[in-house]
Amino acid sequence: MNKKPLSLFEMAQAQLDEAVGILNLDPGIHAILREPMKEFHVSIPVKMDNGQTKVFKGFRVQYNNARGPCKGGIRFHPDETIDVVRALAAWMTWKCATVDIPLGGGKGGVICNPKEMSEDELERLSRGYIDAIWEFIGPDRDIPAPDVYTNPQIMGWMMDEYSKLRGYSSPGVITGKPLAVGGSLGRGDATARGGVYTIIEAAKHLNIDLSKATVAIQGYGNAGSNATILLHDMSGSKIIAVSDSKGGIYNQEGLDPHQVLQHKEETGSVINFPEAENTSNAELLELSVDILCPAGLETVLTEKNASRIKAKIVAELANGPTTPEADEILYRNGVFSIPDFLCNAGGVTVSYFEWVQGLNRYYWDEEEVHQRLGKIMTKAFQAVLAESLKRKINMRLAAYIVAVARVAEAMRLRGWI
Repeated sequence: MNKKPLSLFEMAQAQLDEAVGILNLDPGIHAILREPMKEFHVSIPVKMDNGQTKVFKGFRVQYNNARGPCKGGIRFHPDETIDVVRALAAWMTWKCATVDIPLGGGKGGVICNPKEMSEDELERLSRGYIDAIWEFIGPDRDIPAPDVYTNPQIMGWMMDEYSKLRGYSSPGVITGKPLAVGGSLGRGDATARGGVYTIIEAAKHLNIDLSKATVAIQGYGNAGSNATILLHDMSGSKIIAVSDSKGGIYNQEGLDPHQVLQHKEETGSVINFPEAENTSNAELLELSVDILCPAGLETVLTEKNASRIKAKIVAELANGPTTPEADEILYRNGVFSIPDFLCNAGGVTVSYFEWVQGLNRYYWDEEEVHQRLGKIMTKAFQAVLAESLKRKINMRLAAYIVAVARVAEAMRLRGWI
């Protein structure tokens, strides 16, 4: 009889349980950490351009605030579920703790297809979502940000709606905003740049020369597209394959990421790039490369394909791209994985910078943002690597141990248990 696959949140809980078992935490702390503190389900009526009113379902999960206000993005996706939002809120808790910034974890989502909505409809939906949850968020409570299919403009509308409801300008309530309304320099490529900093450290650890390394990137959203450019421009790595939701492209001699991005912007996809052959997302994952970056959606590396992964480094720019079964196979086969809530923590780190700047009304230049981000990501990587080597465990479990121990300590010091 086939075992039923774990849901995304059950997967997050299973990963937590393993770390707690090693740390031998108090059962009460374990019980608190397994579930969200609060979650909100809201209905959002939106008048569409055709004059009809459509009701959208939305969520906000506040997972844990022991280390500070909750922090986490808002996703607009047709397949959004509360299970996914819970899992991502949990991972945000561990992500903030792993990079040691004073924030907790949260996440939000709305079931919708933004690709089928006009800009006016998206604005009404964005403002309606804030109308539904504004009493439960704030600069000192819960700070949303962009995520899948949301962007700086949507964050600008949300910040404006919250400010109207409060009666004063509140730039600290939302991060990932446009620069003109309190955004931070360096936020646009922060997730990818933070991931590149961890790849640089992993390459040092494994004695891989990045200037000679080959790279495949699955997923071509903000993180994936920026990662191709940064790895190419910063380290000289050869990008041989990239993909988006419609498929991928491959050229063993290397792709010019700037030209690929231009092709994507002109045609809507990376496929049919003139200087490459088309390939599938599944085939891309199994290419013989030094570095594989899953940068799309969840659970693309599973027990079914993990044994065929040939990369030396798997850098998880996406959230939850690897199942627990795949983790074990990759580790056993000597693949060095940089787990999602370490690898892609650059986004929340610069969001933290934006929050701090917004509260103080004092803004840093881009060089300072990059410098601060590099310092935090490098320190976090080294802490996780040290735990991994000391305990002879994979990097994901090591990151969990670092993060969960920090959250548990805050809970004890606050008297929660």
